[in-house]
Amino acid sequence: MGLKAYRQKRSFEDTPEPKDVLEKSNQSRFVIQRHRASHLHYDLRLEMDGVLKSWAVPKGPSMNPRDKRLAVQTEDHPIAYLSFEGVIPKGNYGAGKMTIWDEGNYKNLHPQNSLSSDYNTGKLKIIFHGSKLKGLFTLVRSSSMNKKEQWLLIKHDDAFATDLDYDAEDFTDEAFSIKPFQNPKKLDLRTLVKPMLASPGTKIFNDKDWVYELKYDGYRALANINNGKVELYTRNGISLNEKFTPIHKELKNIAHRAILDGEIVVLDAEGMPQFNALQNYNEETTKGVLVYYVFDLLHLNDHDTLELPLIDRKQLLKELIPEASHLHYCDHVETMGITIYNQAVEMGMEGVIAKKANSRYDLNLRSPHWLKFKKIENTETILCGYTLSKKKSRKFASLILGMVEDGQLTYVGTCGSGFSEEQLKELYYKFEVLKTEEPVFDIRKHLKGREAVWLIPKLICEVKFSEWTSSKVMRHPVFLRLREDKNLDLEQPQLPSKNPTPQKKTPDEEFALKVDGITLHITHPEKSYWPESGYTKYDLLDYYIQMSDIILPYLVDRPESLHRHPNGIHGESFYQKDNEHLPDWTDTHTIYSTSSDKDINYVLCQNKATLLYLNNLGCIELHPWHSTIYQLDHPDYAIIDLDPSDENTFEQIIETALVANDILKLASIEGFCKTSGASGLHIYLPMGGKYTYEEARDFTKLLCYYIQEKLPKLTTLERSLKKRGPKIYLDYLQNRKGQTIVAPYSLRPQLHATVSMPLLWSEVKTGLKITDYTIKTVPNIMAERKDSFKAVLGKAIDMGKAIEHLNNLS
Repeated sequence: MGLKAYRQKRSFEDTPEPKDVLEKSNQSRFVIQRHRASHLHYDLRLEMDGVLKSWAVPKGPSMNPRDKRLAVQTEDHPIAYLSFEGVIPKGNYGAGKMTIWDEGNYKNLHPQNSLSSDYNTGKLKIIFHGSKLKGLFTLVRSSSMNKKEQWLLIKHDDAFATDLDYDAEDFTDEAFSIKPFQNPKKLDLRTLVKPMLASPGTKIFNDKDWVYELKYDGYRALANINNGKVELYTRNGISLNEKFTPIHKELKNIAHRAILDGEIVVLDAEGMPQFNALQNYNEETTKGVLVYYVFDLLHLNDHDTLELPLIDRKQLLKELIPEASHLHYCDHVETMGITIYNQAVEMGMEGVIAKKANSRYDLNLRSPHWLKFKKIENTETILCGYTLSKKKSRKFASLILGMVEDGQLTYVGTCGSGFSEEQLKELYYKFEVLKTEEPVFDIRKHLKGREAVWLIPKLICEVKFSEWTSSKVMRHPVFLRLREDKNLDLEQPQLPSKNPTPQKKTPDEEFALKVDGITLHITHPEKSYWPESGYTKYDLLDYYIQMSDIILPYLVDRPESLHRHPNGIHGESFYQKDNEHLPDWTDTHTIYSTSSDKDINYVLCQNKATLLYLNNLGCIELHPWHSTIYQLDHPDYAIIDLDPSDENTFEQIIETALVANDILKLASIEGFCKTSGASGLHIYLPMGGKYTYEEARDFTKLLCYYIQEKLPKLTTLERSLKKRGPKIYLDYLQNRKGQTIVAPYSLRPQLHATVSMPLLWSEVKTGLKITDYTIKTVPNIMAERKDSFKAVLGKAIDMGKAIEHLNNLS
């Protein structure tokens, strides 16, 4: 379809929507936008062949398989529409407010097929990886000849599906005060949160700084309690209110506002969890006792408790949980990890969870401060295929199992026992939609003549076995159950290997962090980066994890010049542009350098995984180009850098910035200010890729003349340090192709771990301090306000009109 229809329907002088630019990076992204036009609807857009294939979904998407949502195909949109939010003015096509409801990536269920081919045939089976939209969907064109543009969007019955009524309006920003999961430091009792997760451990230990809890075999569940109203739900946001009514009723008796975290189990007469009974729980018929073991507290009476040490959270929790039939406080044992683990295994429990006593609660993060130790006889594996049975009455002979080792899917054995007839049939029908011709791995020597049917590795099952062989294959595995409550993109069963010890780390240790489906190996996490402030490399990573959604729009598609501090702010640092040895999942862009007379391979920071990879290299601060790879000669913004001499005060910098803003107002320009994070201020002007670097530089130079004219004794345009004297340098030369300046929200290698912080103009006043914005304060500040600075990436100023206004002042 292309972008011709998109272009014909819009006047880009009148609408803030992005221009019709093709982009063929093909990153399989999607967005769903809530569009309050003449009629409220939701727009589904899939990145495909350099454009966004688009459908209007009047009722919005549904996670309930019984709902077949009408999706009317509309014109293709440009890739830049992935991030578009705003108001389309009246009189324009599609006039109304548009906000992002969900976004993420998607995959073709059948990767051996061409996505374009499936689209042309009118049937797409795709797997969404978003915050709200998850799992397998079918998007199918109507078979009626007169309804060519009408499709149906249908959810498949998988681990993410719900049988409850689903209304997309219940999950909008207007339903919640903040987006689910977006601001991890600011919780809301009406907002679903994703819990902290434990990392796998292999060797249990004793440590006085750790506590140990029994690991229950059940459903992880969170409870939002708000003045008698209770939402009980899984970590994927599926409601458990009706399934576990006894727990829901008792939670209503808690006369406080709170968010709880725990595990729901069914206990038999010996007090042992029975997972099968839990899966099929019926209040009237299930034998055993239903219990919600509560082990953590995230919020209490309008106060988040995330930053409190675990041991303090548990003390508050112990006082909060009442004596009740179905609610139990989950107690712990201090120091004696080995003893409690051995007792748990002897009792027949699943294992133990070790937690660092002073650890905070990190939402939606698999933390090295929580470790799970399970019996080796039970493990989770990935279903990779099955072998055919010689018996006609049996659907298959055995399952082909895999686990992940060093990021690669590896064969670990076949399992042919433990199934009931009902389970054989149930598994076989689930396998039908996952069949693939492509072998997951080569196991001809293990098959011994048996015929294999390969599956797309999407399902997780639990097995028990006697031991590992020397070749890392399970001996005598027995099927226990399918783990439909687990998502392979979040839970990747790993082959046992040596884990980092939870004792005090040595310089050679590392831990693994899974981000965007990519495993990052973080080296030297305890290395001191800001010794005076006590901040480590771990704190650096933690900051960028929290701020990634805010900072990435300023980095994506921009060549990155690396400034590396591998040994902290007092160690030697160096700049790096050319990159040779990067992971194959990173994106790069080659640009010819005339000064070096060679091609420079720049890294592109396209996602959170790449951001953290750069942080792990020692990139405390981030230096993107002012233009993207699609318009290298046309910057998205221009910059005036207010650079003080050693004799200038910060109050003088503030005075200069305010004069600059007065001049911008007279020119009818909206400028945006941020701290440099060091000693100055930066003023940004939106250019929108409309002007060349030379035009942007000349225009900012003109503005600097006006500023200098107003403050002749305080400012200068003299670049030379010797000649400028005790004056503030109005640096307009930052506006050159290839020139970089520290990104908004970037940390700086400065004494107090300061941040280059975007400001409201009302904040640029006497008393403002660079040190108000640091590695610890900024995430909390941004949890409570929107990023108004993002407008620098939007519509360009009208340079011609601005010059006319300035000329009229002369």
